[in-house]
This record gives sequence, C-alpha cells and structure tokens, in this order.
Amino acid sequence: MYYYGLDIGGTKIELAVFNQKLEKLHSERVNTPKEDYHEWLEAVAGLVERADSRFDCKGTVGIGVPGFVNRESGLAEITNIRAADNRPIIFDLSQRLDREVRAENDANCFAISEAWAEENQQYPFVLGLILGTGFGGGLVFNGKAHAGHVGMAGELGHIQLNYHALKLLGWDKAPIYECGCGNRACLDTYLSGRGFEMLYRDLKGEALPAKTIIERFYANDATAVSFVQLFIELTAISIGNIITVLDPDMIVLGGGLSNFDYLYQALPKALPAHLMRSAVVPVIKKAKYGDSGGVRGAAALFLSR
Repeated sequence: MYYYGLDIGGTKIELAVFNQKLEKLHSERVNTPKEDYHEWLEAVAGLVERADSRFDCKGTVGIGVPGFVNRESGLAEITNIRAADNRPIIFDLSQRLDREVRAENDANCFAISEAWAEENQQYPFVLGLILGTGFGGGLVFNGKAHAGHVGMAGELGHIQLNYHALKLLGWDKAPIYECGCGNRACLDTYLSGRGFEMLYRDLKGEALPAKTIIERFYANDATAVSFVQLFIELTAISIGNIITVLDPDMIVLGGGLSNFDYLYQALPKALPAHLMRSAVVPVIKKAKYGDSGGVRGAAALFLSR
C-alpha cells in the first residue's frame, strides 16, 4: 500500500508518496491553477494518476489545504486559492479519482506529521503550533486530527489578546492590528513571524526583519534583548491560555520563528506563571520534518494506531 499526501499551496501543489512507515519515496510539484476550478481539479488528479502509474497501484489520497472543508456543507473554505474556494473539492476529487479522498487543514497535517514521528508516538495529545507568516494550530489525538464540528478546530490564531497581554504591551500604546479574518487583535498578527517584526517596529521604532532582530539579540543588543523578553512573555501569556484549555502532552513548534532556538529555553521557564497551580508545562519541541510536514501529515490521514 502506498500513501499519497498533497500539500495545496497558493503557488504550488506538491504530491509525495510514502510507504507505511511514512518514508518518502517520490515527490512532484506543479503550479497551482488560481482561477479555473476544472484546471485545479485536473492538476491534482494529474499528480495522483502519474503516481499511480509510477507505483502501479491506486494509492490513498490525503490533502492538506490552507483553510478547511466544511463538514456540514462539503464546501472548501480556502480564501487564498480562488479556484477551489467554496467548491465541493472532496466530492469532486473522489468522483474524478474513483477513490476516497480525505482533507485536513494544513496546520493539522503539520501536527499529524509530527505526532507520527516514532519518538513522539508516546504522546497521546500533540498540539502543533505554527509561528510562520501567521499563527495557527493543529490538534492531534492518538494520531488523528480533531477538526471539530464544521472543520475549523485549531484556528488558534483567531483567539484575541487578553487582559494580561494588553497590560504587558501597555494600555495606552499597545498596537492593535487588523486581522485578515475581519477582527482585531488576533494572535495571528502578534505571535507570527510577521507579528514579531510589526511589534518590534511599533514598540522599538525601527523596521527590521526577524532575522536581524534575532541576530542583535544574540549579540546582546539591549533593545533587541528587551524586545525578545517582552515577546517571550506575550507568547507565554497566550500559549498559557491554550494550555489551560487543552492540556496537551506535547507541543511542537513549526514555521520560520520556530527556528529561534532561544524559545525552547525561555518558554518553559515563562509559562508556569500563566498556568493553574496543578498544571504541568508540556514537552515543547521544534518540528522535525519542516517543509515536508504538510505532505507527510496528509498521507497519514489514512493511517491509524
């Protein structure tokens, strides 16, 4: 049996083929059709059919999408891929490929991939957090994603700043950012790499890329050090709330900002002040599979423990 995982991005669609141990055997990428739905379906189907031919089988098809498929309506909510948005992609792909197709949010696929790592299978509940262009999450219980009633569970980026976060940032000077979801002060615009840069700009008065801020931090630049300490506290306040609600066994961090290694030293120390007395800070790890996590997790949609 071969397991196909597809990562549906706004620019590229990647298909990868895995065996039962989730070892990658093959991959291919094509450009994402942006306007025509039929072209989008054929791009996905073409990748699958070429893999079928290469491996002389009908592999399972799991896809990760930057959004979710509404479980009630069957329609995809993928606002950054107009061709597939508000379309019955699972029904149409299943018909086109003559097999079951499963789909999950790309953050869930990231978390599934990490939860299926051999060393992480000891943790029943894995919480994946992506600190990338945005901030999002995936919830995985015993190797399976929890998507919720309509499919949007794990949209942690759209929790909003709380009292303690606003107090930390300064009541009279806290920058309040508009979010792409239509609300304001969502964590997506603060805990992301983009938020890291915007906060430095607005609190420290200088527009710098995250990489430069982190380099200055490691060089003991006083401004960068004070900013990073504030960002760690803001992150601890926000993730502390999430831990209080979910109580995960393990947290895995992905996205560009997850490569800031100081996080793994500082966060476990900062979190206890924002948790209930009996709470335990979960194991916090850096993602193992990086850019391969999306396709790997999508392929694992057909695996069970």
